[in-house]
Parts: sequence; C-alpha cells; structure tokens
Amino acid sequence: MGYTHVGVGIGLLVGGLALQIPAAAAAGDSSLDIRARAGSPGSTVTVSTAACGESVTYGKGESEVAGAFHLFEGERKGVLTGHFTVPAGTEATTDTVTVKCPPRVKLTDSYSLTARQPNGAVEAGFGDTDSTAPHLAVGGVLIAAGAAGWLVRVRNRSHAQRT
Repeated sequence: MGYTHVGVGIGLLVGGLALQIPAAAAAGDSSLDIRARAGSPGSTVTVSTAACGESVTYGKGESEVAGAFHLFEGERKGVLTGHFTVPAGTEATTDTVTVKCPPRVKLTDSYSLTARQPNGAVEAGFGDTDSTAPHLAVGGVLIAAGAAGWLVRVRNRSHAQRT
C-alpha cells in the first residue's frame, strides 16, 4: 500500500512537469531578449539576440516609442546587445521592438510600458513595511505549531503501530 502512495505522488509530479513543457516552449518563441519588460518613462531598456549568427557584429534596432538604436557585439561572441531609453512622458502602452541584422534577419517582439516609475515599498496587504516584526513572529509561531503537530502525529502513529 505504501508503494501505491509513492507511485501516485511521482505520477502527479511528472504530470505537472509535463504540463509545463508547452508553456516553456511557447515562452522561447522569440529570439529577442528584452530586459525591463515593465519599462517606464526614463528607464533604460536592453535588447539582445543571438539569432544573427556568430559572424555578425552589428545590427540596427527600432522601438516604436524610443526610435532607432544600434546593437553591437556583447560580452559573448555571437550575441548582439543594444540599449535605448524610454522617453519621458510616454503613456502606458505596449512597445514593439524590431531588430534587423545581416543577412536578411528581422526579429520583432513587444514589452509593456507602465505610466510611472514605481516608488516605495510594495503593498502586500499587511500595511506599512516598517512594522514587519509582529508578522514575522506570527509566521514563526505558525511554523512551530505546524512542526509540533506533525511531531505529535508521527509519534502517535509509531506508538499505535508498536501496540
């Protein structure tokens, strides 16, 4: 009976991982790597690609929002990297980036722009981020209570099996 539970657990784990494969494959469709996916006005966006080939050392890029920029060979051979700055006053929208490099390679990808630069801490529902000590204490107590409950259960189970 114990082997059945282990087999079911392994089957669920393998099935869950198998469901992730199409999503991972779809995420790798674009050959452009755009850093600052949630860019905001004034932020620098970095675009890189290895799709042009190892012998190509130069490419041209164009952002619908920021205009033209150049790509040069980056830290690794065969990877072209370029930078541009999102203009101040840009509204929240989607920016499309197009990169062209010889011989006849054209790549296009998009990223989202936010209306403003984030400021301050992230609101997570617990209020001010300066008062985290009580929340950490409560979390520690809950973890300790869970561990104690598990210990009691395991101890009672082993005691019941001995009698």
